[in-house]
Amino acid sequence: MDALKKLIRTIPDFPRKGIQYRDLTTLFLDPGGFRQSVAAMAAQYRGKDIDAVVGIESRGFIIAAPLAVEMGKGFVPIRKPGKLPGETFGVEYTLEYGEDRLEIHTDALAMGSRVLLVDDLLATGGTMEAACKLIEHIGCEVVGCAFLVELVELKGRDRIQRYPITNLVEFQGE
Repeated sequence: MDALKKLIRTIPDFPRKGIQYRDLTTLFLDPGGFRQSVAAMAAQYRGKDIDAVVGIESRGFIIAAPLAVEMGKGFVPIRKPGKLPGETFGVEYTLEYGEDRLEIHTDALAMGSRVLLVDDLLATGGTMEAACKLIEHIGCEVVGCAFLVELVELKGRDRIQRYPITNLVEFQGE
């Protein structure tokens, strides 16, 4: 996975001083690297009983949709409020800078569905924790939480430790 890590650009002091922003657009721009990322994520879940791949708005969609195709599964979006046209279930959650909400269509998943939740990056874990709660609230099971990148020093894994967690690349604060 070192080759994938090299495709991720680091932008110092963005969006504010002291932050090392991990820019995945450079990985997405590389067809071979992007394809390898999707294939590697799919390989981590081969043989698992998964009904659907669920992506979290917005960058999670970039990974989850091709992953669903690679795995031969349906793709379901989890979105911010007011962006899904049908009836929704939702859950509020707290971020370090305020509150937010995630929503899913009420008819997106059958009761008891086993889902793989996907996002681009694991930082503090708040968004993924809320997504897990939402999936469980609608009577489905979280089979795993998959990320391209994990920012280890932010300890997001601690918030979702009861679920299987996978990543392809880790940054330790460098």
